[in-house]
Amino acid sequence: MNRSFARRHTHDKMYDMRIVQARIDEKTEKLLARLRRQTGMNDSELVRKGLELVSQMSLPAPVRRVRGVGKFASKHEDLGSNKSHLSGFGRS
Repeated sequence: MNRSFARRHTHDKMYDMRIVQARIDEKTEKLLARLRRQTGMNDSELVRKGLELVSQMSLPAPVRRVRGVGKFASKHEDLGSNKSHLSGFGRS
């Protein structure tokens, strides 16, 4: 790989990212330092990886539905796809 391309690509990528600041206590600072030593990752990489892991643990977003879809007085939810419900429909 061309080194100038790699540098330019990395440089451009930095401008696509948002800077976030966080306050951490002494215990968390020690944990961060230990993780830096053990993984060789920098603070930003560790924070990104941590956020990724937390997002995987969280509950999925609820499925949003349109109010009233599939709600019929007859209690049949599949009227449009069930051929037995549509027999004779549209005939005079």
